[in-house]
Amino acid sequence: QVHLVDSGGGLVQAGDSLRLSCAASGRSYSVYSMGWFRQAPGKEREFVATINWSGNNIDYVDTVKGRFTVSSDNAKNTIYLQMNSLKPEDTGVYYCAAGVRTWYAKRADEYEYWGQGTQVTVSS
Repeated sequence: QVHLVDSGGGLVQAGDSLRLSCAASGRSYSVYSMGWFRQAPGKEREFVATINWSGNNIDYVDTVKGRFTVSSDNAKNTIYLQMNSLKPEDTGVYYCAAGVRTWYAKRADEYEYWGQGTQVTVSS
């Protein structure tokens, strides 16, 4: 089992920044890929970013490229999502996820473990 705890959400204004964190524990050594997803009210969960524990295989959804940066800290078993120039459409619950089967994953069904989610609200 891998246990994920994500944090760092909050209420900010458009143009502000936030940094989300996701700490992994348990059998984190079995994890290949980590990802961030978000879900806005009334919408399906959406891929945001992915990274593996080596800091490679990084990818983003087009709508956040150039604004969001995903990174990993192996020593702390933690990944981060630095979100700059936030927009109201970035509002949602952000979830981190861990996958144990592939080094690169963009689909929710490729991840086996999920954090509890952290709310990000961007006001205009």
